[in-house]
Amino acid sequence: MAGLAMVMFIALFTFGGQYFGWTDPGGWIQLSLVSSFIFGIICGFRVKD
Repeated sequence: MAGLAMVMFIALFTFGGQYFGWTDPGGWIQLSLVSSFIFGIICGFRVKD
Protein backbone atom coordinates (compact mmCIF):
# COMPACT_ATOMS: atom_id res chain seq x y z
CA MET A 1 0.00 0.00 0.00
CA ALA A 2 2.87 2.35 0.76
CA GLY A 3 4.35 1.71 -2.66
CA LEU A 4 1.06 2.57 -4.34
CA ALA A 5 0.83 5.79 -2.33
CA MET A 6 4.38 6.70 -3.33
CA VAL A 7 3.69 6.10 -7.02
CA MET A 8 0.46 8.11 -6.89
CA PHE A 9 2.21 10.98 -5.12
CA ILE A 10 5.02 11.11 -7.66
CA ALA A 11 2.54 10.95 -10.54
CA LEU A 12 0.41 13.76 -9.10
CA PHE A 13 3.43 15.86 -8.24
CA THR A 14 4.98 15.61 -11.69
CA PHE A 15 2.03 15.21 -14.07
CA GLY A 16 -0.93 16.50 -12.06
CA GLY A 17 -0.98 19.92 -13.67
CA GLN A 18 -1.06 18.44 -17.15
CA TYR A 19 -3.61 15.76 -16.28
CA PHE A 20 -6.05 17.88 -14.28
CA GLY A 21 -5.26 21.16 -16.02
CA TRP A 22 -4.44 23.26 -12.97
CA THR A 23 -2.04 26.17 -13.13
CA ASP A 24 0.32 26.57 -10.23
CA PRO A 25 2.69 29.50 -10.75
CA GLY A 26 3.29 29.96 -7.01
CA GLY A 27 3.77 26.26 -6.25
CA TRP A 28 0.95 26.10 -3.67
CA ILE A 29 -0.62 22.94 -5.06
CA GLN A 30 2.69 21.10 -5.06
CA LEU A 31 3.36 22.34 -1.53
CA SER A 32 -0.01 21.02 -0.37
CA LEU A 33 0.65 17.65 -2.04
CA VAL A 34 4.03 17.34 -0.31
CA SER A 35 2.68 18.37 3.08
CA SER A 36 -0.31 16.01 2.88
CA PHE A 37 2.01 13.14 1.92
CA ILE A 38 4.36 13.89 4.83
CA PHE A 39 1.47 14.25 7.29
CA GLY A 40 0.07 10.94 6.04
CA ILE A 41 3.40 9.23 6.70
CA ILE A 42 3.55 10.73 10.21
CA CYS A 43 -0.01 9.69 11.02
CA GLY A 44 0.62 6.22 9.64
CA PHE A 45 3.62 5.73 11.91
CA ARG A 46 1.71 7.02 14.93
CA VAL A 47 -1.22 4.66 14.35
CA LYS A 48 1.11 1.74 13.69
CA ASP A 49 2.92 2.08 17.05
